[in-house]
Amino acid sequence: MGRLYLCATPLGNLADITLRALQVLKQVDLVVAEDTRHTRKLLDHYGITVKTTSYHQHNEREKASSLLAELDKGREIALVSDAGTPGVSDPGYILVQQALEAGHEVTVLPGPSAVIAALVISGFKPYPFYFFGFLSRKKGERQQQLKDQEDNPWTGVYYEAPHRLQETLQDFCDIWGAERRVAVARELTKHFEEVFRGSFASALEHFSAIPPKGEITLVVEGKTGTTEVPLSADGELVREAVNALIRAGADLHQACRAVGKALDLSKSQVYRLYHR
Repeated sequence: MGRLYLCATPLGNLADITLRALQVLKQVDLVVAEDTRHTRKLLDHYGITVKTTSYHQHNEREKASSLLAELDKGREIALVSDAGTPGVSDPGYILVQQALEAGHEVTVLPGPSAVIAALVISGFKPYPFYFFGFLSRKKGERQQQLKDQEDNPWTGVYYEAPHRLQETLQDFCDIWGAERRVAVARELTKHFEEVFRGSFASALEHFSAIPPKGEITLVVEGKTGTTEVPLSADGELVREAVNALIRAGADLHQACRAVGKALDLSKSQVYRLYHR
């Protein structure tokens, strides 16, 4: 049987590679890379001449069969991403699943991870936390994803592309509230590393004035405060107010938020009263 190594690589600073990762990259038969040109810079820096092949989101399903064939021959393969730990938010898990099902050995080489690096530098409570990855590029789907997560009390970690950051921060403001706190980690471990900490509103203002570049990780504060419904709350009044706004054209989310603001209740409290 063959062996598949899941090899973490630096986020940006090449000195962050581990000694074990260098040892494995030198000894394997093949390095499977998200972008071979990007990975070749790392390998050349350390004088590693191993053969490479591409494995990315556009070819991962068809490429997996040929990689499994190499493992069947008893070969050793190292899977790497452009940066960080492979299989977290880039191709990898399909190959891992199929390799395990075929009886091959799968080994992880721990190392850099943008998720953990951003989480611990954010200043927010690091546990419990959830990792979402990239929100949808489509506005409607992205907003629904945020609505689904709005009341989560855990610290959340998201990835975002620089050209979509302002639009995403605006959605956070509109759906989660402008005062919820966020840490925007940009270019971690690189020369122009930046971590902006503040409210969604202040982050939007900052990055609207200075358009961001580079890799971005958002660490967002979980929902705080009570979600219990006050005993004095009038459920019938709340339902009538929400239904009136819906008839006027608002969706349920907008109606609950507006009624909550008028009655000094949270959106989640209004939602619970509405569905009683």
